[in-house]
Amino acid sequence: MSFHKDALRDAGEAAVKTIFLFQVVVGTLGNAILFSHSISPVLLGHKQRPTQMVLPHLALANLLALLSPGIPHIMAAFVSRKPLSSLGCKFVYYIQRVALSTALCSTCVLSTYQSFTLLPRRVEWVMLRRRAPKVTGPSCCTCWMLSLLMYIPVPLKITGPQDTHNYTDSQGNWFCSISGTVTSVGYLWFISDAVFLTLMVWSSGSMVLFLHRHRQRVQYIHTPTGHHRSPPETRATHTILMLVVTFIIVYILNSTFSFYLNVLVEFRLWLMQTSDALASCFPTVSPFLLLLRDPKTPRICSGVNRNDA
Repeated sequence: MSFHKDALRDAGEAAVKTIFLFQVVVGTLGNAILFSHSISPVLLGHKQRPTQMVLPHLALANLLALLSPGIPHIMAAFVSRKPLSSLGCKFVYYIQRVALSTALCSTCVLSTYQSFTLLPRRVEWVMLRRRAPKVTGPSCCTCWMLSLLMYIPVPLKITGPQDTHNYTDSQGNWFCSISGTVTSVGYLWFISDAVFLTLMVWSSGSMVLFLHRHRQRVQYIHTPTGHHRSPPETRATHTILMLVVTFIIVYILNSTFSFYLNVLVEFRLWLMQTSDALASCFPTVSPFLLLLRDPKTPRICSGVNRNDA
């Protein structure tokens, strides 16, 4: 029975490890393409769309979120030398927390801006609609600064590789540990995440309500072809709604695993690997979602979606 249990555990850990490494490779490639695609207008001397000002920040944050936790996992899987030092642990986990927070903030900026573009053309909204495109870039820079400052306590709490007291699972000794508690500053992190998530839910709800009303207005309008082609604003709204829903689902699942991992007295390697794999889902999926749904993406990337309206 013990042999079968160990074999099942090893198979599960190998599957999670394979999924995570696949996410790192594919996600890195996707975010590199998204980054180059979003800054290409600047390199070619063209004017960037407001949403394109957000995408480089999101792509860079995704890259860091993928690569920072990937270092200990790759070293544990393929390297037989010493694990990360205490300084390496502090650097890796600080970058990971900053990147995840910036990805959340950038997604919030993207969804909030898109909701502003759908505001009614009333006098009270004209000023807000005009100012929104000008603040998207600075808002993303503010996201980076806020994350860099807010997670300064992380290096103070992270120590070197932990002793799991489990000599049958030596790979667990490759992962960094937390000294003391982060309760006080943890409330600040929770409030920050809650604010961004609330803004995302509000902006997404506003966009869903707009799309519902728009659909009711146009369903009686007949066209020669018998169907309606979605305008660019509607298509972009659909894309950002899918992005927000993906982020929220992954965030809830990862938070659940992280909480369970923190309250456990005994170290569980498979829980840490699963939590990191879940945290890597959004950085892996989001660049392809944005690229495939962008009508200005070259056909080599968007050909599978060319019939989407």
